[in-house]
Amino acid sequence: MIKKQFHGFLNTPPLWRNSQFGIRQFNFPKIDLNRFSTRPIPQGIRLGHQMEHVFQQCITHSDTYEILLHGLPIKEGNRTIGEIDFILKEVQTQKLIHVELTYKFYIIDPKISEPIHRLMGPNRRDMFFTKMEKIKEEQFPLLHSHEGIKALSGKAIDSTKIEHQACFKAQLFTPFENTKVPIRPLNVDCILGYWLRFDDFNTKEFRSNTYYIPFKSEWAVVPHTDVPWVSHLEVLMEVNLRMLKENAPMIWMKKPDGQIDKFFVVWW
Repeated sequence: MIKKQFHGFLNTPPLWRNSQFGIRQFNFPKIDLNRFSTRPIPQGIRLGHQMEHVFQQCITHSDTYEILLHGLPIKEGNRTIGEIDFILKEVQTQKLIHVELTYKFYIIDPKISEPIHRLMGPNRRDMFFTKMEKIKEEQFPLLHSHEGIKALSGKAIDSTKIEHQACFKAQLFTPFENTKVPIRPLNVDCILGYWLRFDDFNTKEFRSNTYYIPFKSEWAVVPHTDVPWVSHLEVLMEVNLRMLKENAPMIWMKKPDGQIDKFFVVWW
């Protein structure tokens, strides 16, 4: 499972390339997992924090960067006002890079006109535009606040010499009935599945396939066959319970020819 999480993380594309929205995308170094002895990742923490462990181990394994700090809380008195994800030093140039790490799953709602506003979490509570603005307007400036400068100087790091970047990886899901939604300037390689509503899932088209509902820790994993597949009727009962709780599950679907699709069933 651990190796699958690393493979899933590394194979998830960045949501944009180079610079967009005033944010430079982190250029992730090439990692050979065959030469990499991974350490266990805590499974009782949020998926985003699990991805931080994956990022940390990958960067430590690479020859390109050195991690100067990770997860540094910034305090105002006794109150934590933010946290710095990573400060890296590029080995070849000695350049200091502040990396904000984000790993997201977004559905695309084509009823919204602006592409960057179309991306939202499967439960419609997590918006890409809001997260992007927070990185740019809050998390990057935090390092140059009085409290940020003080915290970094305590680690012998000069905040004036830091370049801000985001490692923003995402899996995108288009509507089942409209998989050709334009999303530029975002990276179309991030489209890895689709989403649909319960009534669409409860149709003849889906009944001859088998299904698996992955745990949240498996969401980043590339779908594979080594899981306990169940019938459409069995998965329908579980999905219906999720709908009542206003929770949109991810589902892996294996077709008779062996092809595996990945999608969300939404409750709204």
